[in-house]
Amino acid sequence: MARPFWAWRRLCLSLLFVFIHSAPTANGDKINYNLVHSWADKLGLELFSLGDFITRRKEVQESFKEAKVVTRQGGVIVESMAKEIEMMMDLKVSAVRRIMDTAENTALSHQNDMADKMFSYYNAKSMAEPGEPTPPAPTTPPDMDDQIGEPLIYVPPKVLVLEPRPEFHNTPVNFSVSSVHVPVNVFDRASDVIKAIQWSENLDQIFRDNYKNDPSLSWQFFGSSTGFMRQFPASKWKKDVPVDLYDCRLRSWYMEAATSPKDIIILMDGSGSMLGQRLDIAKHVVNTILDTLGTNDFVNIFTFDKEVSPVVGCFEDTLIQANLGNIRELKEGIESFKPKSIANYTAALTRAFEILEETKINSRGAQCNQAIMIIGDGAPENNQEVFQLHNWRDPPYRPVRVFTYLIGKEVANWDDIRWMACENQGYYVHLSDTAEVREMVLNYIPVMARPLVLGRHDHPVIWTQVYADLEDTKLSDYLWDIKQCEEQKADVLEYWKVHDRMLEPAEMHRREYRRMKETWNQPVDSNVYQFMTTVSMPIYDRRENANITEEVLINEALWELQTRETRIANILGVAGTDVPISEIKKLLSPFMLGVNGYAFIVTNNGYVLFHPDFRPIFQGYILKPAYNSVDMIEVELLDDDRAPRDFNPVLMTIRDSIINQSTGSKWMLVKNHFDEMKRVARVKRQYYWTAIKNTPFTLVITYPERYGVSRVEPRTEQDIHRTYITGKNIRSFFDGKRWKIHPDWLFCKQTNKTFRTPETELLYFVDRMSEPGWHWPSSRSALPPEHAAAIYCDRQLMQSLVFDARVTKWFSNSTSFNARDKEEKSVSASSPIAVLMGLLPRHEFKQRFGITVAFLATHSGLTRWHEFHSNMAEQPSAGESFSQNNKRAIDEIWYKRAVDQYFVHKESFVYSVPFDAGESGSEIIVTASNAIFHNESSKSAPAAVVGFQFQHSAFYKLFHNITGNACAVDDKDCYILDNNGFVIISSRVHETGRFFGEVNGAIMMRLVEERVYKRVIVYDYQAVCFESKTEINASNTLLSPLFHLLRVGKWLLHTALWYIVQLMRLAPGISAHYNDVYMDANGTEQEPEDHGQTKNAAWLRHLTLRRTRLKSCDMQRELYTLYNEKDNVVYNMTAHACERPFVVLPIPNSNLILLVIDQLCPRDVALVLTVNPAPINYPLAPNETFSCYKHAREFNRVRPQSCISRHANESAIKLCGKGCAFYANLTLLLLSHALSRLL
Repeated sequence: MARPFWAWRRLCLSLLFVFIHSAPTANGDKINYNLVHSWADKLGLELFSLGDFITRRKEVQESFKEAKVVTRQGGVIVESMAKEIEMMMDLKVSAVRRIMDTAENTALSHQNDMADKMFSYYNAKSMAEPGEPTPPAPTTPPDMDDQIGEPLIYVPPKVLVLEPRPEFHNTPVNFSVSSVHVPVNVFDRASDVIKAIQWSENLDQIFRDNYKNDPSLSWQFFGSSTGFMRQFPASKWKKDVPVDLYDCRLRSWYMEAATSPKDIIILMDGSGSMLGQRLDIAKHVVNTILDTLGTNDFVNIFTFDKEVSPVVGCFEDTLIQANLGNIRELKEGIESFKPKSIANYTAALTRAFEILEETKINSRGAQCNQAIMIIGDGAPENNQEVFQLHNWRDPPYRPVRVFTYLIGKEVANWDDIRWMACENQGYYVHLSDTAEVREMVLNYIPVMARPLVLGRHDHPVIWTQVYADLEDTKLSDYLWDIKQCEEQKADVLEYWKVHDRMLEPAEMHRREYRRMKETWNQPVDSNVYQFMTTVSMPIYDRRENANITEEVLINEALWELQTRETRIANILGVAGTDVPISEIKKLLSPFMLGVNGYAFIVTNNGYVLFHPDFRPIFQGYILKPAYNSVDMIEVELLDDDRAPRDFNPVLMTIRDSIINQSTGSKWMLVKNHFDEMKRVARVKRQYYWTAIKNTPFTLVITYPERYGVSRVEPRTEQDIHRTYITGKNIRSFFDGKRWKIHPDWLFCKQTNKTFRTPETELLYFVDRMSEPGWHWPSSRSALPPEHAAAIYCDRQLMQSLVFDARVTKWFSNSTSFNARDKEEKSVSASSPIAVLMGLLPRHEFKQRFGITVAFLATHSGLTRWHEFHSNMAEQPSAGESFSQNNKRAIDEIWYKRAVDQYFVHKESFVYSVPFDAGESGSEIIVTASNAIFHNESSKSAPAAVVGFQFQHSAFYKLFHNITGNACAVDDKDCYILDNNGFVIISSRVHETGRFFGEVNGAIMMRLVEERVYKRVIVYDYQAVCFESKTEINASNTLLSPLFHLLRVGKWLLHTALWYIVQLMRLAPGISAHYNDVYMDANGTEQEPEDHGQTKNAAWLRHLTLRRTRLKSCDMQRELYTLYNEKDNVVYNMTAHACERPFVVLPIPNSNLILLVIDQLCPRDVALVLTVNPAPINYPLAPNETFSCYKHAREFNRVRPQSCISRHANESAIKLCGKGCAFYANLTLLLLSHALSRLL
């Protein structure tokens, strides 16, 4: 009996022990505060010891002791950068001026040449490379020649050798000739077009000379008023869209150079006769006029019947800036317009003149050219009294030009509407088909250019707003439609794979969330588009008189062609050259601004030319609807907790100073978001700004107050030249392959030489510096044209880079794994884990800690790394992967965060994992980084950042070893969160990388309430929203029966869609997948289990395309950051039953917190906090749009300096458009008509 008794006693004691340790404490807590505290301390110690040992941070800090700390002079820096940019831009202007001068002289000398319709030129869309097959000659019906009235012209394409060049983004080019792009609506064999192509071929020589003198030049071009564009160097026109929409005359660089800024009011006839095709043509005219306007122009559209009404209600009695957002709003407004009753021309003209007069008196709008565009099918009278009252007060000038567009094939009242244009220095056009619209509308530009041409010697220099090269904003809508079609196709394929599971709420939510995440993808840097500004200059026809042939009305029914000499003032076109934004950024010397410092440029309109937060695309490849009209106050977000679009007066004052091109400086508290807009830092920053002379641009630089005011610099005795004298080989500082330099920085460059990689280029110049006679160049940018093979360097950057390379050369060497290495052992000998690390063999060290790479990045743009392998054999994959994705030094997220963390705790590491990493299913990599500051006297500055990457599984194993099974039981949840609330460690791996508010919103809310985290609201003024597409019928209401018939047809098609999909024969893009997806192993088609009507209806709802259109909007994100208060009392608070079912503690020497939660306590599972964007709902009036809301809160702007709107001799020019006769080239009309139908 003794043995059973003792056994029973042991069991009872064991149960008692378990009960004691598992029972709540006296106050009902289930979480032992002291135990959690010990976990946090131990985890912090082991993580820091690991990082300290791996990165050798103390040695790195010791390496920079030879450097000095100097004060950063912001005013001097901004002046120096502005001067460099000014010099570069002056070179571009000089090149364009030479093209302009050559073009004017060449055109004058070839004025008597005959047009050779068989002339062969390098057509960018049809020229071939050697070996490419030549397309066969087009075939035509036998009677085509008789219809055209002239023989069919076919000229075989020319052959040209093209080679990819890195300076042109690897586009294949040829530097011996130029190529010509002809828009689809221009017939290249028309006499005026082919003649201009002929004489402009002589521009090739000046193109070549310009490039020889300044190899930093990008594309040079001449855009002709006839429609073609000659571009150098020659290249093939390759576009991934079905129709080539490009027309140089609709690009901002052409429009703004060809005409001075303008105020335009468009009057559209709303009478009942404007039906069907007439209405379609009229809307096409309006849209084309809007396409010719830029950000320095102002416009509004009014429709008139018995009353005069704006197409956008909130734009009444005013003119709005013609930026992309406002133009889009006007286009949508005109689409919904429907004719009503009789048109009142008198009321419409009076209203237009009154608005233009009020705009001029109140100094609003463009304050230069003014014009009224009248679009209608005939005027009942000429309204001479209105013009006498408003426009004929100061003869011979006409302050407001009138352009008239007569719509319809058979119109009788054309003389009055033509008279309005001819008597008001305008132009008259008769349109009978949509194919004619673009060419005819563009006739107004040469008319408005007449004062420029008559001035002869004044050629305004125009700098454009930022834009995407070659792209048309219409493509954004096209690409979005394609994207929606692809999503619809994916839905169809997915349904046939998973059937009813696709309709489950969880699956529908998952799919919708995934697509929304794609729309939130707004990369700052993208290789999809080349963003640039362009400098351009108008080219004038120097002839004062010319012979013209025109139709003259002999009597009421007879027209006759007559030739006469008349006074002219024609614009030949526009010359220009592109300046890529990337090239401007290279002159900004980000090295001088330091980590988290940046520069940006602001235009006269207050828009940014570039900015670190300029996000012009979404979905990774689609341009935003208003991508290039982002105001500087929409990206510089003050930390003042004001409501959205309630901008701080201090910021508005600074903006006014900047757009007025003053020089100044100011401190501001701002909110800087980063890392996909999911993290935020609240920073006090210093701003400096100054004008870039002879341009409409102002340069602004900014850097943080805490660490931006000082920088590290090598001492005089560490100069490169002195290093050579001491016999040291500088090339040896860059031995091996484990180093990279910042790929976007300008270290040294030779204008006529290219290199495979930035590292190869650097080594070339390191060797050059060791040669006798080396002298530092005097400039950081390309020198004037006479220095063709010039070298230009950033001397300060090179000195710092070589110094950093010398003092960190040792870093890439293998870390010792032998405790006998006394130096390594002494670094952290006080830590037991450090001793263990030193004793472990290499493969065991790798296995235990999962280290993949250790790295070092310096302030001069140098990055070094060292891989950790399981054995002594080299395995470069980890290092190569790291170097490809982390070579931008101070611009990397881990670098920026480490420097900011230094002021929370100097010796702490910043840990991070990729967002939503747990959902990927692949190995998760943790990145840890620590800032190295160099101190001298009372000044300190960031010199470098060290860090390492290791496997998340090893981190989790370490965490599990410390906590034991305490976090593995059902009643507790343990999390490690970073300083922005993202999950680093969770017992459920799939939660890794998620925002904790989405995992447990109730506890996250408590952490905010208890001041563990602070909620920071960040506004996104560049967001894109999606509104449902409504089918707008532009026909007259008399056609409504047809409309209802179409609706019936649509319903029938919708009903039959299910059966069509069942057959899978007519569904595009699916038949190719049919056998693989829908056949079983026996080749038998799989049938859905249920064919009930309810299921079919549910499936149809998901099959039907839910079309949306893109809209600019504002959104806000609620981001979170840890309170950095030392000894925060919340970290001393214990758990208390379900009143406070958690303990939270900081993990020492890190940016992490440890959170242990009692899972048995009830919580509100519906409460979810997220960092995802949410639309801002402004208090809009009925029928008011977001554009209206923005218009009511317009910002100040500065008008361009150049304005040439009138000339005393213009009244002698009598060319104002032809009468109502059908006189056109049938070939062009047929081609344009076919293409218009395709579009």
